[in-house]
Amino acid sequence: MVIVIMGVSGSGKTTIGRALARATGAAFFDADDFHPAANVEKMRRGEPLDEADRLPWLGRLRELVDEWLAPGRLAVLACSALTAHSRALLGVERAGVRLVFLKGPPELIARRMRRRRHFMPPELLGSQLETLEPPADALELDVRRPVDELVAEIRSAWKLDGPAPGTGARDGKALESGSESKSESKSESQRESKP
Repeated sequence: MVIVIMGVSGSGKTTIGRALARATGAAFFDADDFHPAANVEKMRRGEPLDEADRLPWLGRLRELVDEWLAPGRLAVLACSALTAHSRALLGVERAGVRLVFLKGPPELIARRMRRRRHFMPPELLGSQLETLEPPADALELDVRRPVDELVAEIRSAWKLDGPAPGTGARDGKALESGSESKSESKSESQRESKP
């Protein structure tokens, strides 16, 4: 099974994805780590990506999702997947893929973006919200809730057990490349989710 956690930048995809991976022993991957260098530089300049920019990136992610769908594997992918076309390219309609949609107030998400270090500047949030095509068939979660509650709801929705004794989350390229600084810290997300 592959669980795709989608939403605009700053919605908490990486924070929740890593927490879910830790809780279930799944492999975790951050789609941001698979962007071509040209895409990263474009976003650093404050320029939104277009569909042509996304195609090679989504093609690579589709190849990886196909690999992760092997029997007996569980993987979590944090990926914006903002449009229906993007999600179709990822193949989220397949039986082995589950989709989680993180949503929340734009002002909260903008505040999170300003607090973190990431190549995506807060100024691009508006264009992401304009691009977003909310999915009709996803598990929708409100990012104002605590991370552990969101993880518990995902696990309950698809009956995901914890890791086997002596195992833990198997983080993929996102952690191997030392890119922790790109994402919101868990503590920041928890602080934002308190009433």
